[in-house]
Amino acid sequence: MPKQNQQPAEDPEEEKLVPEAAEEEPRAEDGAASEDDEAGEAAEPALSTDELVNRLEAARKKADDHWEALLRNKAEMENLRKRSAREVENAHKYGLERFAAELLPVKDSMESGLEAAGDETGVEQIREGMELTLKMFSSVLEKFGVEEISPHGEAFNPEYHQAMSMQEDPNVAAGTVLTVVQKGFLLNGRLVRPAMVIVAK
Repeated sequence: MPKQNQQPAEDPEEEKLVPEAAEEEPRAEDGAASEDDEAGEAAEPALSTDELVNRLEAARKKADDHWEALLRNKAEMENLRKRSAREVENAHKYGLERFAAELLPVKDSMESGLEAAGDETGVEQIREGMELTLKMFSSVLEKFGVEEISPHGEAFNPEYHQAMSMQEDPNVAAGTVLTVVQKGFLLNGRLVRPAMVIVAK
């Protein structure tokens, strides 16, 4: 019997690969086409010369407005600085004006007392005049926040008292102020001068 020509069997895997390769080519073309479409949509139309000039003028006007506002703010800050400096200077110069005005009657009273003493006024009248002057002076100090520290018989306080010496006294507890040699003063709660005292041992 004559031999029949046998054709080699086709590999089924190769048959599967061919269609898949054929399908990939159109997809790549579709992707390129979509990118071109997006690029076309993103591109803005070219502006005309008049539109560019108008935009430039608008930007220039806005910049000029901002510059003028900056200059105004700078001038206002400079005026505020000068005004503040002037007010501080006046406060330093005339801060004691009211205090001085309140002290003038005390000075007048002391001068009147000296004139009275020159006229051979009695001792009792001079004493009354001095007491009145001292009362006026104390009133002025209180009005301006000056408080007197006179701790006789109180416990020694190192924050407001300064011990000059110590003495034994069996009648009082140790640490008690026996004698106030010089009174102390506070200005609005702040120590101006401590009271000089003698303290019991």
